[in-house]
Amino acid sequence: MTRFRIALILATLMPASTGAGMTQKGSAELLVRVDHLVYATPDLNRGVEEIEKLLGVRATPGGQHPGRGTRNALIALGPATYLEIIAPDPDQPPPKTPRPFGIDGLKESRLVTWAAKGVDLERLRDEAARKGARLGEVMSGSRRRPDGTLLSWRYTDPQTVLADGLVPFFIDWGQSPHPAHTAARGAWLIALRAEHPEPQRVQRLLRELGLDLLVQPGAAPALVAIIDGPRGRVELR
Repeated sequence: MTRFRIALILATLMPASTGAGMTQKGSAELLVRVDHLVYATPDLNRGVEEIEKLLGVRATPGGQHPGRGTRNALIALGPATYLEIIAPDPDQPPPKTPRPFGIDGLKESRLVTWAAKGVDLERLRDEAARKGARLGEVMSGSRRRPDGTLLSWRYTDPQTVLADGLVPFFIDWGQSPHPAHTAARGAWLIALRAEHPEPQRVQRLLRELGLDLLVQPGAAPALVAIIDGPRGRVELR
C-alpha cells in the first residue's frame, strides 16, 4: 500500500480545505512560488503507475541525475510547476553518498518535500540563516532530457532537511527551459498544505521565508497536495 489516498473533493469545499486563516489570495500567492513537488518512490515504474492511477495522467520520462543514482519522470501541474516522481536509477552505480529525499530507505511511495522558486540563492540562504532557517549550501545540478537537451540549475542542497521536508529547498533554473514545458499535461495544482505534530514551529519557519503554507496539527509530518486532473480533484500525500 502506498501512503497516498484518493479523495474526490468537491470544489465547494475548497475554502474549508485551505483552512481558516489562509485567504484565497494567500493560497494563490503560495502556488505561484511552488516550482515542483517531489514524490519519492522505491521504483520509478511503480511510482509512475501509482500517479497515473490517481490522476489519470502518465508521467513523461525526465532523465538521469548523473552521480546521484536517481532518475525521474514528470507531470506538469501548471505552466511553471510540476510533479517530480523520483526513484533509484538501476543503470547507475550506487552513489558515494546517500540518495536524496530518503530514497534508499523508502518502502512506500510518498510526497516527501517541495521546491520553491528562487533567485540570488546565496543572498536568500544568508537572509534565511539570519532569521533562523538554515537552508542547505547552494549547489549546481544537471540532467539531460531524453531528447538530448541539457538542463542545468542551481539549488539549495535538498539533503538539508528542515521540518521533515515541509520547509522547501529553493531552485533557480537560470537559462534552462523549465521542466514543466515538456512534462505530461492534464493536471493542475489547486492547493498545498502541510500537517505536523508541531505546527506552530513549522509555520514560523515558513513565514520567515515568506511562504504562506498552511500547517495543521497532525500525528505525523505530511505534505498534502490537492490536484485537479482527468479523474477529478484528488489528494496526494
